Parts: sequence; C-alpha cells; structure tokens
Amino acid sequence: QLQLVESGGGLVQAGESLTLSCVVSGPRFNNYVMGWFRQAPGKDREFVSAITRTGGSTYYADSVKGRFTISRDNTKNTMRLHMNKLKPEDTSLYYCAAGHDIWVDDYASGMSYWGKGTLVTVSS
Repeated sequence: QLQLVESGGGLVQAGESLTLSCVVSGPRFNNYVMGWFRQAPGKDREFVSAITRTGGSTYYADSVKGRFTISRDNTKNTMRLHMNKLKPEDTSLYYCAAGHDIWVDDYASGMSYWGKGTLVTVSS
C-alpha cells in the first residue's frame, strides 16, 4: 500500500514557474509508474504527465508539452513536476498517482494510488 503526498502548490502570476513534489511512502517506489493529473473547478480530471519506472520515458498532455517537465528520484521516493510559463488555464488541483501501467489511451486507468492534491492558482 502506498501513500502519496503532494506539495508545492500556490498562487503565482502568469508566466511564472512552480515545482510540485510528490513524496511516496511504501515499498518499492521504483516498481511503479508515476503520473500527474489535474482537475479544475467544474471540469473533469485530466492527464498532465507520466513517467516510467526508471524515468527513461516521459509523456505529456499537449496542453503542457514544452512547458512542464516530469522527473523522479528513486533514491528519495520522490517525483516532481516543474512547470514553466504558467497560464491561467493551468489553475487546478494537481494530483500525483502511482500505478503499474501507462495506458496512453487512458492514463488514469493504469494508476492505482492517488494523493489528495495540491492547489495551483495562476493569476492573469
């Protein structure tokens, strides 16, 4: 059983940067693929980014490609999302997730464990 805790959210202005962290408690962090998802008020949850067990492959939603970078440190049971050039439409509750598979047709389906989220607000 894993526990995931996100941190790093906050209020920033458009164009600024922010880095989110996800610390995972539990065995064998490096056995899990990891991902970031977000949900804005009144909208469905959406995929943001994912990373394989070794970090050798990464995946991004088109809306964040080129602006966000996902990474993981298997020695520290930590995953990060570095977000550059933030836009007001990036405002959401950001969740980290862990699972056993990356399904490119439905990233959420491969995830089994979820954090409670950290709020990112981008003002214009």
